[in-house]
Amino acid sequence: MSRYRGRTFALELTMIAIALVVGFPVYVLVNLAVRPASDTSSPISPTTSPTLHNFTEAWQQGALGGALLNSVLVTACSVAIVLAVSALAAFPLARATARWSRGTYLGFLLGLVLPFQLASLPLYQTMRDLGLLGTPWALVLFYSGLQVPFTVFLYVGFLRALPRDFEDAALIDGCTPLQGFRYVVLPMLKPITVTALVLNAVAVWNDFFTPLLYLSGSDRQTMPVAIAGFVGQYVTDWNLIFAALVISVLPVLLVYFVLQRSIINGFAGGLRG
Repeated sequence: MSRYRGRTFALELTMIAIALVVGFPVYVLVNLAVRPASDTSSPISPTTSPTLHNFTEAWQQGALGGALLNSVLVTACSVAIVLAVSALAAFPLARATARWSRGTYLGFLLGLVLPFQLASLPLYQTMRDLGLLGTPWALVLFYSGLQVPFTVFLYVGFLRALPRDFEDAALIDGCTPLQGFRYVVLPMLKPITVTALVLNAVAVWNDFFTPLLYLSGSDRQTMPVAIAGFVGQYVTDWNLIFAALVISVLPVLLVYFVLQRSIINGFAGGLRG
């Protein structure tokens, strides 16, 4: 039977302190989201008469229903394209030993170094010429290119740590390289795929600048831009803003709780790889 030592006590105190630091902003967020506008007490003070009116008002005034659907559409399509393209691109880059492979990989890494703001103007002009401005497909096309270098970097690092024995066995049995990737390699990529899915989905869902640029003037906004619409030049209703933030966070939390085990296993396996 193990003894309860001072080190264990210190570790428990540290974890409790970290939990309080993480949970405090969540408490303030929910506390202000359910607080009536007439209540002007401190944000830290518990709300004595909570109400759900802020959620209804924010949903109607900010047209959050359409914004939520646009965010889901953009995030789902963008992440699906990024994962498919990155996995297919990373496989030959990780397995080939030719000089072109290293040069191409360094080209992908260059996309991690250069800020995308450098290409904002030419990309905007390209979207305009394609007639995609004001539509979610402009964002899907943008994110599909923006997130690929980072995702390829994750996949290549994971693939280089995988043994090639199973692939070689599949090739000996008559599989083509593409079939070997689909039936042998792809199932082994689940840990890093889940990790890349979470990181890319959060980045796309929370982005504010790009939807503001490409969807400006249209009624097809995403959640971050719709929430920013509550901030006025002279009047800002913070209760509605916090209620809208709670609505924006709920879909992400729902997906997390549904896929909680896969996400935790994916992060653990991806980090080990």
